[in-house]
Amino acid sequence: MTDIPRRAVSRTAKLAALPLGFAGRTVLGVGKRVTGLASDVISNEIQQRTAEQLFSVLGQLKGGAMKFGQALSVFEAALPEEIAAPYRQALTKLQEAAPPLPAASVHKVLAEQLGPDWRSYFLEFDDKPAAAASIGQVHRAIWKVDPPPNGRRRGTRAGAATRSGAGAGAVARAGATAPAGRPVAVKVQYPGAGPALLSDLKQLSRLGAMFRAIQPGLDIKPLLSELRDRISEELDYELEAESQRAFAAAYAGDPEIFVPEVVAATPQVLVTDWVEGKPLSAIIDSGTEEERNLAGRLMATLHFSAPMRAGLLHADPHPGNFRLLPDGRLGVVDFGAVARLPGGHPEPIGRLVRLALAGEAEAVVVGLREEGFIRADFSLDAQAVLDFLMPILQPLSVEEFRFTRAWLRVEATRLGNPRSPAYQLSRQLNLPPSYLLIHRVTLGSIGVLCQLEAKAPYRGIVERWLPGFAPVA
Repeated sequence: MTDIPRRAVSRTAKLAALPLGFAGRTVLGVGKRVTGLASDVISNEIQQRTAEQLFSVLGQLKGGAMKFGQALSVFEAALPEEIAAPYRQALTKLQEAAPPLPAASVHKVLAEQLGPDWRSYFLEFDDKPAAAASIGQVHRAIWKVDPPPNGRRRGTRAGAATRSGAGAGAVARAGATAPAGRPVAVKVQYPGAGPALLSDLKQLSRLGAMFRAIQPGLDIKPLLSELRDRISEELDYELEAESQRAFAAAYAGDPEIFVPEVVAATPQVLVTDWVEGKPLSAIIDSGTEEERNLAGRLMATLHFSAPMRAGLLHADPHPGNFRLLPDGRLGVVDFGAVARLPGGHPEPIGRLVRLALAGEAEAVVVGLREEGFIRADFSLDAQAVLDFLMPILQPLSVEEFRFTRAWLRVEATRLGNPRSPAYQLSRQLNLPPSYLLIHRVTLGSIGVLCQLEAKAPYRGIVERWLPGFAPVA
């Protein structure tokens, strides 16, 4: 058995063992109840031991398990402090690191994608990965070559010759235009990443009870379904290169947002400018208040401005994808997951938020029904709907707001507790498919802002960039 299949089997075994461990803990809890131990003590113990096993296993894996862990990690701020605190380091690790692929396997992928003379394209190539993520790992290198005179220029995708590992000229066909001696990041896709992703997500779909034990009301099925739907896009590094070029063009020369240029791209190798800066995970862990507030403001600016400026929404908002540069800009990497919004954020979002903040309950319900959030045959009390929305919209009701873990935990409890009126009302609302990705990214971004505990003028940012939100003249 080769190294890659062996790792895949090991990963599947670890994931498959998680429900068994949870079942054992649940049975143990029943036994303790028989002996008279208080049920709230039992529940707390099961929560903590479940979190320990779950986060430990996710932190050791790649593939869909790590991708799901990364998506989950931005919500650690919503977990009860006594559960999240001991495992915060493990969750943070999911944002930037995973077991590395051996150098020989990396070299094999590079030879297949760039040709057997792949080293001739680099002055230096560091075999030790600088970062390892869910479907690929990043190596630091120094770019050497310019494209041959007859090579195609930036903006074209690699042709069939590149897909088969054509060698000479492949980098030019992939769109290389970088000058020699340029520090670059080389992202190399793990062999067999696609099947591993699908296998992991199938296993994770069986873990709903574990997550409900950690956070009652937490439903992982929509997140897993959305991740499955986006697998093919994230596995195509040429498609990612196109998205990154669009972002780079939209933010060229921007004083707040920096997007590295694409140097070369093939289906499984992506070469871009290197981004030097302080990872958001480090700022979350030990950043100053000034760094936290700046990072939060720039994250919000990117989230709301990108659809209008680039026609795209960066759809992977975990901290590992962002750096605070020495000049104060936000460096953004990893464009494998994007939402295509050529007209910007949908106008009804901004309009309905503005109406809600103005207390126009009936108009809000009419708008929600028109957009499909309320089914045509459902009758809901307009004031109850407004009362449900207002706590969520609190950050936009004031000139400046500080997102905190405490605020997110209150909201998570209000919306996730089956006994809560808000939970009961939410069960009667619908999330239209066209809004699913926007909703998930917005929640993920809020999770990061709460990890940062960032204070910023979010209302002003939204007023500038969200269609429909600005007051009508």
